[in-house]
Amino acid sequence: MQLPRNVIAGPGAIESVGPICKTMRLKGRALIVTGNTTKHIAGDAVAESLKRSGYDVGFIVVEDATVKSVQKARKAAREMKADFLLGVGGGKSIDIAKLASTQLDLNFISVPTAASHDGIASSRASIIQNGRSVSRQAEAPLCVIADTDIIMKSPYRLLAAGCGDIISNYTAVLDWRLAARLRNVYISEYSAALSEMTARMVIDYAHQIKPGLEESVRLVVKALVSSSVAMSIAGSSAPASGSEHKFSHMLDQIAPKPALHGEQCGVGTIMMTYLHGGDWQRIRDALKTIGAPTTAKELGIGEKYIIEALMKAHKVRPERYTILGDKDLPYDAAVNIARTTKVIE
Repeated sequence: MQLPRNVIAGPGAIESVGPICKTMRLKGRALIVTGNTTKHIAGDAVAESLKRSGYDVGFIVVEDATVKSVQKARKAAREMKADFLLGVGGGKSIDIAKLASTQLDLNFISVPTAASHDGIASSRASIIQNGRSVSRQAEAPLCVIADTDIIMKSPYRLLAAGCGDIISNYTAVLDWRLAARLRNVYISEYSAALSEMTARMVIDYAHQIKPGLEESVRLVVKALVSSSVAMSIAGSSAPASGSEHKFSHMLDQIAPKPALHGEQCGVGTIMMTYLHGGDWQRIRDALKTIGAPTTAKELGIGEKYIIEALMKAHKVRPERYTILGDKDLPYDAAVNIARTTKVIE
């Protein structure tokens, strides 16, 4: 199991980056991987904290989570002879730093500026390769430092999307158990239980997750970390990625303008819960309470793409068996699923 050694979440946590690196006995040069916007939001503050603690600091600004960006970060780390990397920003910066540090056998620290998905603490990295999103095994961050003041100021839509990603653990575990029964796939009961508990926690406390509340951010960050730990225990993304993720990834491929990953996973979870015979209304109500999309219209995606994604989602990661099976869903069945769950009209 690969787990973060420290997880720090709270107001002003970003000021403690340098001292925390000292307590973890990190030495030498630090390379900060960040984006154009997040450099000003948090990257510069991280650099100042590191400098005050005696570290030499370098920056690399990235735009997309692609193989080319990972190579760029790796090259920058070699040129400055970095001793450790920090991913400061959203999922793209963190995944690039995570994968580059793994390939260089260097320590990595995650400093998220938004709580939009569980990659902030996991040992998986999502990278665009040949035009498609692929999940790569990587090293879990040595430490996660989440400044809830900064995350609270990010668009609430990102936090709501993070909730969708967490709630999707519900159907991911159902799919995992199905694959264990039908395909003799190994399942870690401890990991499955942790993942289910994390999803239930966000569903049960949906009414407490609101814009502008530091407590909401703290709850979601802790849930995202728990989800990441479940994946680390399992040694795969199975406890947090099933049929609903396949649906989301297929939408990414076919929709002209996909929504956020967590938003799509949330809508996918409604439909996949229906397929599993579960209480899909409760999933939908929790997402509505949080303020996350529950329909194609709210996602900003045409209904025909929802139907097509349902029909073809099984083709994404075909080695992972889910409730979607291994053949295209009939068109009429896909329409019925989406209409019954009110995802389309």
